[in-house]
Amino acid sequence: MRADRARLGLALLMLPTLVVAMDMTALLLALPRLSADLGASAVEQLWISDGYGLMVAGLVITMGTLGDRIGRRRLLLIGAAAFAVLSVVAALAVDPLMLIVVRALLGVAGATLAPSTLALITNMFRDDRERGRAVAVWATCQFAGGALGPVLAGLLLRSFWWGSVFLAAVPAMALLLAAGPFLLPEFRGGAAGRPDPAGVGLSLAAVLLVLYGVKQLPVGGATGVPVAALLLGAGVGYLFVRRQRGLEQPLLDLGLLRNRPFAAVLVSLVLAGTAMAGTGLLVTQYLQSVLGRSPFASAVLFAPMGLAVAAGTLAAPRLVGRVRPTTAIAGGLALSALGALLLVAVDGNAGSLPLVMTGIAVLALGTGPLFALGTGLVLDSVPPERAGSAAAMSETGNYFGGSLGFAVLGTVAAAVYRDRTGGGPDSPAAAVEAARHLPAEQGAALLRGARSAFTAGLHVNGLIAAALFAGLALLALAVRPTVRPAGGVAGEKVGEGAGEKVGEGAGEKVGEGAGETASTRPG
Repeated sequence: MRADRARLGLALLMLPTLVVAMDMTALLLALPRLSADLGASAVEQLWISDGYGLMVAGLVITMGTLGDRIGRRRLLLIGAAAFAVLSVVAALAVDPLMLIVVRALLGVAGATLAPSTLALITNMFRDDRERGRAVAVWATCQFAGGALGPVLAGLLLRSFWWGSVFLAAVPAMALLLAAGPFLLPEFRGGAAGRPDPAGVGLSLAAVLLVLYGVKQLPVGGATGVPVAALLLGAGVGYLFVRRQRGLEQPLLDLGLLRNRPFAAVLVSLVLAGTAMAGTGLLVTQYLQSVLGRSPFASAVLFAPMGLAVAAGTLAAPRLVGRVRPTTAIAGGLALSALGALLLVAVDGNAGSLPLVMTGIAVLALGTGPLFALGTGLVLDSVPPERAGSAAAMSETGNYFGGSLGFAVLGTVAAAVYRDRTGGGPDSPAAAVEAARHLPAEQGAALLRGARSAFTAGLHVNGLIAAALFAGLALLALAVRPTVRPAGGVAGEKVGEGAGEKVGEGAGEKVGEGAGETASTRPG
């Protein structure tokens, strides 16, 4: 594939990458207004906000493998067409149930886009330097989109109704559909095998049950339902694993996990996502509940976290021109640990705002090499015909990490808050409401205690995140990277020179001048 056409194709692939990421977060600001207009209850609001992400996470593995079988460009364009149509329907929803159903279907369409874009990059850029840059650009768009989603929603909601948040995706998908057949290559695995409907059902059920349980644990009230969901999800997951091991051509190649670098990167993506999501959750609440910023102002103040990830991913290929990929990843994660520790020094005063913004920016900047180079190492660990499956596993790791961060670190912070307040109002927002019914002096004391307790939870989150990042930095140094095999089972020779080849061969080339050509395999 000619280099200029490949670069135009890469620019086109960034559209669905941005849209899927922005759709994950843009609804946060629109939710109060659409809920009021549609009369959505608290439970319905939860499903409106979570249904999309749950379906993306639950189906991304299936869609990654499906793209390997029927063609990655074909699946991408089918998903883009569905996404555009469903976005219009969502914008015109007349009741909560309609919007919940459409959001779930949007998640199905979104699941086709994420692994297809990343897998196509491996076909369009066979040169190590070009592919490294392309993956970095992809990761940049993914995380910048998540940060800019609420900002874009806030701007739209100032002038338009809540449906405009959904319609923003339509022009991007229309352009992808128009230019995709001309700029993107088709690729499908030569030995893709037959579909596995039972495997699809088991994988979807396992992921949805586990994510539902994780999301519901910190909500409060009875814990029986989320615990039962977790146990049932684990049982279904076990059945899925047994089935995949018995198939000659499985839906998910679990043999990839025997590749230690591949497994280490997946673990790192999950735990780094956990630390980032938990930090993001508490910082956005801190900005609103402790410092008193509006939702839109908080979204703007929080944007540097996503933009710093974008900067880190773009800088990663140039770092690898000087050091090994694992060294760059470890150094970045050590920087993230430092950023997390800065959050331990904040207090409940407005003067802490610069420290908070610096902390989240440094934390996010350090994760850039992991998300850019780690994703590249995942793709390099498999032959081209399995790139869709590998990309799907990487994406699933990100979604699991985010859900774990919201659940686990959110629960820890809530426990710290309850301990510090001694059973008082269960959140700073509840404290504000309670203070309105108290004498001025008592109300002020209640608010000071609530804000101090929430800030203490943020401190604990910072310590946990710093420990996670430091541990992952050590893990990165302990594992040697591998390279993409020409065929056969990925990772057969891990530790026997593969790491040296990536670190001293492909790695040194990243960041130099762009390659003249990039080849692609016809579909």
